[in-house]
Amino acid sequence: MPRRFVLPKLIVATHNRGKAGEIRTMLSGFGVEIVSAAELGLPAPPETGTTFETNATLKALAATRAGKLPALADDSGLSVHALDGQPGVYTADWEGPTRDAMVGMERIQDEFAQRGVPDTDTARRATFHCVLALAWPDEHVELVHGTLEGRIVWPPRGSGGHGYDPCFQPLGETRSTAEMTADEKNAISHRGRAFAKLVEACFR
Repeated sequence: MPRRFVLPKLIVATHNRGKAGEIRTMLSGFGVEIVSAAELGLPAPPETGTTFETNATLKALAATRAGKLPALADDSGLSVHALDGQPGVYTADWEGPTRDAMVGMERIQDEFAQRGVPDTDTARRATFHCVLALAWPDEHVELVHGTLEGRIVWPPRGSGGHGYDPCFQPLGETRSTAEMTADEKNAISHRGRAFAKLVEACFR
């Protein structure tokens, strides 16, 4: 049985302002005060795991230990089928030391060119993954997973969202996720789907 969340305050274990903003929006109706790890000055732990589940758990536990409050961590990434699932858990690393998503998007195109991947829906299929880990100070952890299927498009399109959104077009859509409104994106995104599962399990 999942543990219910009944406390008034929650740490969002991220230093990414885009992610923190999305999470605040998704939890806005539950009367929970949200504070990010960045706002508390908590250090970001090394993401040494090889799965989204492991990294999300590492981040959530580090934040709840340091902040003495429940903590919610997200680990997400983009798996490109023609690149054997890369960048996957290393999605942020593909952005280089400055964490510039354009660097990562250009690297995907370079990999496509080197491998001769044709510009078709099937050949350029990709999946966004999101795992959410909700940890309590007693180190109990709840995990949920959400995905969004789509394809890689080039050149990047749109100015919304964050990360690799400008080069990702969901299946059945003609727009990239960066061309959608925040509400439209959250309704179908990997993070939105993971949140729907988390809310059903722990917040209702």
